[in-house]
Amino acid sequence: MAVIGTGLIGTSVALAATGQGVSVYLSDRNRAAARTAAALGAGRAEDPPEPVDLAVLAVPPSRIAEALIAAQERGLARVYTDVASVKAGPERAVLARAPEPSRYVGGHPLAGRERSGPLAARAELFRGRPWALTPHWLTSRAALDRGLELAELCGAAPVVMRSREHDEVVALTSHVPHLLASVMAARLRDGPAGVPLLAGQGLRDVTRIAAGDPRLWSDILRSNAAAMAGVVRELRADLSRVAAALDLLAEEDVLAEDDYGGHDQGVRTLEDLLARGVAGLAGLPRPGAGPPVAEAGLRILVPDRPGELARLLGAVAALGIAVDDVAVEAVEAVEAAEATGLRVRVPVPMADAERIGAKLGADGWDRAPAESVPAG
Repeated sequence: MAVIGTGLIGTSVALAATGQGVSVYLSDRNRAAARTAAALGAGRAEDPPEPVDLAVLAVPPSRIAEALIAAQERGLARVYTDVASVKAGPERAVLARAPEPSRYVGGHPLAGRERSGPLAARAELFRGRPWALTPHWLTSRAALDRGLELAELCGAAPVVMRSREHDEVVALTSHVPHLLASVMAARLRDGPAGVPLLAGQGLRDVTRIAAGDPRLWSDILRSNAAAMAGVVRELRADLSRVAAALDLLAEEDVLAEDDYGGHDQGVRTLEDLLARGVAGLAGLPRPGAGPPVAEAGLRILVPDRPGELARLLGAVAALGIAVDDVAVEAVEAVEAAEATGLRVRVPVPMADAERIGAKLGADGWDRAPAESVPAG
């Protein structure tokens, strides 16, 4: 394998490949970066003595076609792919200008870090992450197969899709989020003096990715501007409604008797946005989650005594069940205790429901029969 570009992604690909016994040759416009990657064990900072099986172009989107043309003209590899996060523009340039477009398949591993450069690279960076492949109408079967092999070699999950669909998806899931993180982080420069004292984890979560390389991200955002523009316009409409709602709620006389309508409208607007946000997150897989698994809901009756709910949650956690997924509701009476109490629903894999239910029952918890929950 040859890797052209030894930044975070290119070096991580090289480290993953060398870890699997692949011979990797490294090159970069910045010779120090290539030598650094080689010193990390990512391969050799030299040209291969003969054509390699696969060349990975780890350069910004605007340079994909240029790098591919140069590599094909010198016969660097039998097959070529890239790792850029924008696909449609580079694909058009390749089809128009590359000597052998059939030997190229677009690729994009959806993984990264807020740090850049070879020293930030990790062999396990792509493990369990999606790896998009975007074959065009001339892509050969051999090129697609090599792209699939590379994704699997790096421990990623390959996903085959069209380049335009890819760009529309990542505009919403990656590029606009990065832009918003940068907008929020930029506001910190002009914030009150107490910002550093009260900056909590929520702020850090929202702004973490804003620390990415500005030159690389400027290239990415420019290359996917068309897909991003629509998302940004929709966000602007949402923010305009929120700003209007906040203006209503901030009025000094908002609680005057004749202004309850405006107050209620503002609250409804905010609640609607927050509810839509919760619903949007519900459609995303949990980090590290595998395919959907059929679940059962164990219903546990908890007496209304101090410490009982905490004791149940401790028992649930000890069984390896995420307590964040537990749902609690009040009931008029708990049969076992003849008192008001709580009914706790514990989601567990269907295959484990009987065993976990029996374990909780043996520990003294009163449980109702499990109810089936659709996978999803």
